[in-house]
Amino acid sequence: MHIGYKRVSTQDQTTARQLVGIELDRVYEEHASGATKDRPELKRCLDALRKGDTLHVHAVDRLSRSMRDLLEIVEQVLKAEASIIIYSPRLEFSTNENNHFQTFQLQLFASIAQLERAMSRERQREGITQAKKKGTRSGKPFGKQPLDPNLKPQAIVLCDQGLNITHIAKELKISRASVYKLLEGHTRQITY
Repeated sequence: MHIGYKRVSTQDQTTARQLVGIELDRVYEEHASGATKDRPELKRCLDALRKGDTLHVHAVDRLSRSMRDLLEIVEQVLKAEASIIIYSPRLEFSTNENNHFQTFQLQLFASIAQLERAMSRERQREGITQAKKKGTRSGKPFGKQPLDPNLKPQAIVLCDQGLNITHIAKELKISRASVYKLLEGHTRQITY
């Protein structure tokens, strides 16, 4: 079975010029960015591949924007004992074990994907180092922020005026739980 996968990035674009003149038994069309992994039609297409099928794709960038993703997709096609033909640039991968050039291409793709990952991690490390030099904090704050000690007398005054916990929390712009903590040990009757 000859299966086509067509993709455009936006709803405004058309897949009409992709895979023109190629006889296909089934076509999967996607309107999604190639940078995202959330492509349900691609998943359906790959899941539908059976032994002896051929997947046809107009261009490499229609299938993937990263070498790592491309390698994973090609490996998934080959695992299904199917073939893939990409027309621009012309690439063919099949389960033919005697194709040494194909083996070389896959190893080259794997090396490029590994290089992409290493470069991405290096850029991330550089960014973190720069942020630390600038004093920028990242991640979750360590521990809880302590309550402002000036809020306790204000909370007591509001409580003594007869305001309930909810109103005190709104007035001081803190949570109800924080109001309870501030009023711990206060002998005045708390209104709920």
